[in-house]
Amino acid sequence: MKRLILSLLAGLCLLPGARADEGMWLIQALHGALEKRMQERGLKLGAREIYNEEAGGLADAVVSLGFYCSGSFLSEDGLVITNHHCAYADVAALSTPSANYLEDGFWARSRDREIPIPGKEFFVLRKVLDVTEEVEALKAQLAAEGKPTGSRRISSILERKYADAYQMEAGLTAMWSGLKYYLSLYDKYADVRLVAAPPVQVAAFGGDEDNWEWPQHKADFAVYRVYSGGEPLHPRRHLTVSRKGYKEGDFAMVLGYPGHTERYASAAEMQQRILVERPVENQLHKRQMDIVRKWMDRDPAIRMKYSNAFFNLSNMAEYKEGEAACMKRFLTLEERQAQEAQMPDRELLSTLEAEYAAISAQELQKVYYRECLVRGLFCAPTLMRLGSAGSDRERQQKILQQGLQETDPRVEQELLTLSLEQFLTHMDAKYMKPIHRELMSRFGTDYAAMAGWLWENSCLSDAGKEPDEAILATYDGAAIDTDPLYRYIRELSMGEVNGDEKHVADLPSLRRDYVHARYRYLDGQGVLQYPDANSTLRLSFGRVCSYEPWDGVYAHWQSTALGLRQKYDAARYDFAYPASFAAALPPPEFPVNFLTDLDITGGNSGSPVVNARGELIGLAFDGNKESLSSSYQPVDGYNLCVCVDIRYVLWLLEHFSPEVAEEIG
Repeated sequence: MKRLILSLLAGLCLLPGARADEGMWLIQALHGALEKRMQERGLKLGAREIYNEEAGGLADAVVSLGFYCSGSFLSEDGLVITNHHCAYADVAALSTPSANYLEDGFWARSRDREIPIPGKEFFVLRKVLDVTEEVEALKAQLAAEGKPTGSRRISSILERKYADAYQMEAGLTAMWSGLKYYLSLYDKYADVRLVAAPPVQVAAFGGDEDNWEWPQHKADFAVYRVYSGGEPLHPRRHLTVSRKGYKEGDFAMVLGYPGHTERYASAAEMQQRILVERPVENQLHKRQMDIVRKWMDRDPAIRMKYSNAFFNLSNMAEYKEGEAACMKRFLTLEERQAQEAQMPDRELLSTLEAEYAAISAQELQKVYYRECLVRGLFCAPTLMRLGSAGSDRERQQKILQQGLQETDPRVEQELLTLSLEQFLTHMDAKYMKPIHRELMSRFGTDYAAMAGWLWENSCLSDAGKEPDEAILATYDGAAIDTDPLYRYIRELSMGEVNGDEKHVADLPSLRRDYVHARYRYLDGQGVLQYPDANSTLRLSFGRVCSYEPWDGVYAHWQSTALGLRQKYDAARYDFAYPASFAAALPPPEFPVNFLTDLDITGGNSGSPVVNARGELIGLAFDGNKESLSSSYQPVDGYNLCVCVDIRYVLWLLEHFSPEVAEEIG
């Protein structure tokens, strides 16, 4: 690996598309050289068997869960399988102390017991249109008429036009910062019901400690059913399950909706994000996690309230910390700088460097604003919603009631102490508002006293002291503007921090020009390119594989139920599981999770992993720690996808939900 990196820095750069199977390929682009490459790797299907707008294909079985996760149809009656962590918020919201589906699992033994999920929307792609010329013509027309030509305006016009014409949901997406525009048309389904979810200690066995690690032993799955007109949906296509398994080197393919990558980011942008901003974000996230984890371990009621929020926080915190470590280990920034040294666009690159240098300190101020005021307090959304509720007392009471149900004053006050310490210590004095200066004048650096005073004088102060109904009955919504805790969070806005920036040039334009320049350069090198992920349907292909995370360390491509026994520890929540599951453990040699070198990112969670014949062999649910810088650049041999074996899923369904197992077949 060291010799490889040195060769890169010498000029033999490893470019996007040059790696064996790297790529999040547009589903409509599976033809020609790409189709040939996939078949050379072992694919037994043709491109039109995967995506075919007229006759249908494998892609018709792939589902977007609101464009934050992926899933797939598994039966002719609308069963959809995805990851448990994608269903986590739904399961947590349905759980109560007397029916704790998060801890005990949920298994609907008949269809009348499936639970509707209000507001849940699933999408299935039906058609993709290249509208690049139409977008450019519309921009020119609007400009000639003196009207706005921004992306929101363009999207609004074209999405409405095509939604009306096709009677489908429409979404316009720009690829390569506007070199191409595609209009995707979807069927939308809003009647979605929870069918099955294992206990969280089974689904997320190993918890945070095993997150981004290998080997893992998670049953990370959940099952929904889609209804249409009150009856189970009969999808155009559903996947067939393979119980035959796989072996190392076998072809594998994943279809899903990856959310966001930065593979066309400049070295200047990467340096700002990773070297300047990430260390601050990482230390704040770690301290926030320590606070929440401490209280969750002390009180099961707090664990129920904060389980979903903590999962999201810890997942992102570990991701960002690992991203920074991987970029250092694999010299990702140095590699991008070496690539840029070969590009002819010297003036553009110099201007980009100057712009990021000019705004660096200001961008760091934004980090403290976001992480202390916006994201650092779980009670902040409640206060902000109260502030926007106006004089609508009924709405105010609903907001406050929800906020009281979702938070705990002990946790919030400790998070508030951390927020005050970090915000008041690191934010420039020119941004301080009267409430901030008042706090410093009254309490100096006694941040715990500040937090106590803010909390006791806020509308949330009685939470935990008396019944929620009493708080709601006495709450005076008109007082929110004078609530000191609300003022602490609200009086400074991101717009004010943004407004102080001094620019060398227009950054959005510079970033767009850089993407175009990088695209032209790679195109000139004959590189087959794919655009950054943007929640559109993509396909990645590769193989089942082992790997060597460090010199002299070999990691097998499959984990088994033996690991469930070896890791079990009743004294540690993340490594324990319910007695009902212990009685249903598969035999020690039974496959549980496996590794592939499929190229995935956030949004791919729950994506179906299929074999060369398009049969389901597992679900993508995680990456390995060495892949955490892949948002910017995957590293060949280290960028892996962790999958749950479909046979392990079926084993659990056969024991706890045999009706669903039988329906899947």
